[in-house]
Amino acid sequence: MKKVRVGFIGAGGIAELHLKKLQQLDTVELTAVCDINGERARSIGQAYGAEPFTDWRQMLDAGRADALFVCTPPFARDDIEETVAAKGIHLLVEKPVGLDLDTALRKSRAIREAGVINSSGYCLRYLESVQRAKQYLHGKPINMVLAYRIGSLPPIPWWIFQDKSGGQMVDQTTHQVDLVRYLAGEFREATARYAQRSIRGDHPEATIPDVGVVSFAMRSGAIGSLANSCVSRHHGKGGVELFGPDFYLSVSGSKLIIHDDSRHVEETFSTDFYLEQDRAFIEAVRAGRQELVLGDYADAVETLAATLAFNESAETGRTVVIGD
Repeated sequence: MKKVRVGFIGAGGIAELHLKKLQQLDTVELTAVCDINGERARSIGQAYGAEPFTDWRQMLDAGRADALFVCTPPFARDDIEETVAAKGIHLLVEKPVGLDLDTALRKSRAIREAGVINSSGYCLRYLESVQRAKQYLHGKPINMVLAYRIGSLPPIPWWIFQDKSGGQMVDQTTHQVDLVRYLAGEFREATARYAQRSIRGDHPEATIPDVGVVSFAMRSGAIGSLANSCVSRHHGKGGVELFGPDFYLSVSGSKLIIHDDSRHVEETFSTDFYLEQDRAFIEAVRAGRQELVLGDYADAVETLAATLAFNESAETGRTVVIGD
């Protein structure tokens, strides 16, 4: 396969970010874009040389794509993934991969059985800082984890409704949850507490919490905590810190810090992680090598399971076991 014909289902902001990155790859031909907003589909199609559609099923029937990026909101996925996979079309699905675990598991099975190359939107795995951290941590015991995602509300009308976005934990802080899994292993159980503190001052109709704290235990025996807020207008940060018996490691975006008995490292890398994520997916499709992708759909479902468990704990006030 010389060039991969790529289409998009959903033409919002995250889709256009991917489109800009894919334009930098000479192994890609942008061929089709679908959005329920016809004007948006036509505008994006014209800008990137892709045929516009307003019905994703018609786009699939047109046979214009070898691979698809699924960039619709998590509440608007229908049976897209299963249908795409059944047609033998490879797919990258933006995070979160859903709002219901049973549905996501069903889709994961369909993708696996179809045998198509698949990836997810967990782009932070492609940071050089994260890859260096993973190499360093190999075989090292981790005692404690500290993770956080602090920021402001995104300008998306549906985002403030829990049944549309899943809240900040499912839609944003999911990146930090995924990094904890990627670097430190799987969660065993969690206890969460959420609250609405100020979000209703600006958005009386909001149903998502605006602050949250989770205490968790890992299957390795490590323990940790995670804090998030989506109403911090003047300060934002996101990161994961890991503490071992003889080391401290921090990953915050492109910055990596490692302190141990023999080194004191602080490095900042310049990885274009969205480009590297998209390049890995396209090369996996071209070569037929799933292992080139750092996070497949099934892995994304495990991250979804953790974030939904945190939400369940906050709602019920009980500790929730994860993964059993």
